[in-house]
Amino acid sequence: MTLDQIVSILVVDDELPICRNCLKILDNRQYAVEYALNGFDALKRMESKGFDIVITDLNMERLGGMEVIARINISFSQTIVIVMTGYASVSSAVEVMKMGVFDYLPKPFTPYELRAVVQQAVTRIKLRDQPARLIDQTTKKTISHQLIGESPGIKKVIKMVQKVASTDANVLIYGESGTGKELIARAVHANSNRNQNVFFAIDCGTLSDDLLSSELFGHVKGAFTGADKDKPGIFKLAHNGTVFLDEISNISREIQARLLRFLEAREFLPVGSTKLIKVDVRLIFATNKKLEKMVKAGQFREDFYYRIFVYPIIIPALDKRKMDILPIAYFFLNQFCEKMGKQITRFDETSASRLIEYHWPGNVRQLKNVVERAVILCDTTSISLKELPLLGEISEIDEMIESIPKTNEELKLLRKKIRQKAVNKVEKNFVLHALAENDWNVTRSARKTGLNRTNFQALMKKYNISRP
Repeated sequence: MTLDQIVSILVVDDELPICRNCLKILDNRQYAVEYALNGFDALKRMESKGFDIVITDLNMERLGGMEVIARINISFSQTIVIVMTGYASVSSAVEVMKMGVFDYLPKPFTPYELRAVVQQAVTRIKLRDQPARLIDQTTKKTISHQLIGESPGIKKVIKMVQKVASTDANVLIYGESGTGKELIARAVHANSNRNQNVFFAIDCGTLSDDLLSSELFGHVKGAFTGADKDKPGIFKLAHNGTVFLDEISNISREIQARLLRFLEAREFLPVGSTKLIKVDVRLIFATNKKLEKMVKAGQFREDFYYRIFVYPIIIPALDKRKMDILPIAYFFLNQFCEKMGKQITRFDETSASRLIEYHWPGNVRQLKNVVERAVILCDTTSISLKELPLLGEISEIDEMIESIPKTNEELKLLRKKIRQKAVNKVEKNFVLHALAENDWNVTRSARKTGLNRTNFQALMKKYNISRP
């Protein structure tokens, strides 16, 4: 396809509301989106009219997603497939990735997640017919372009990525939630000699020991109840590629020991097997915790710590790189305007100042969500403070603090108002920060904060917070 062609997308799901929701999310002049309510209908539409991208559910009563993918691979090999399913697990992701699926979306997903993966697929389509060398250079340029900033901190990070990428050294990425640890890991992979091979990203904090072990190392038939066939692990599937293990601080000492043995020999035993498998895989680790303190507290193996602490990259928090906030905000502004077909050219002076002044507890991820919401709300060519409600509260409290009461009664009333405003601000930031850290997944955000889902949703309703 040429760069200016409309991208055709087919959504396949046996639930009509999901199909309609996807059409609504992807309502963009760049896309022509249709839907099919079962696999048979999807294949008929494919035969009568080819599609650039197919987004299919895995679990459907009439011809499941696996069968649809297999047929597409045979008859429509140029079509990019994205899988979505409510039965989300790393194991099913691995199975479909083996079939050449472009990416995997566990339900429920946010509008941003769907739009982002589709945009990545569109980029792949545009690059597909170019020479391999040009694809490689463009991929590197795209990822490097997302490492935005002129601050000394981010320049140091970019320089470190460039230095370590061409080696096979273990990399440990430190950074608060939302600073872009996976982006850095992908930049290392994209600028390495493994960039034509697979990149797997695993969140160790969301998987139990048994599941994580099975996903990484695989298992053989009969290894445990329900293991009715051999399943290759991610390490085997990622041969000659890169595996990114996020939140490494959350894994047990037993898994640490198994990973230590793997790092030393690059070989492993699948669960229930006696046959060693040797692979060539690069590992990149990330954490938002200080591992040396965990070592001293006996919560993290010292030998494993020193094995992965070869080349640490520390990502500065967004609040520590104020000069980068506006360039990043404008990058997201242009990105979302393109996706939504809007012509917003700037942040006005007040909103730009507030963006810089704000402390950004959710870091770049939170800034991205705030800009996306602002683009949705804005109906002019300039974003003002009213499109940035979270940042607008700073102004209101500051003005109250600067005001001078003339009587004791006025002082008491002002104290009460400031106290209430401050509590509201803290509560709202608490909710927004949790959502930003957990990609706007309400259930996961509630669980991570210790609130039940009902109470968490009540706070969202109180402050009129909804998914972007």
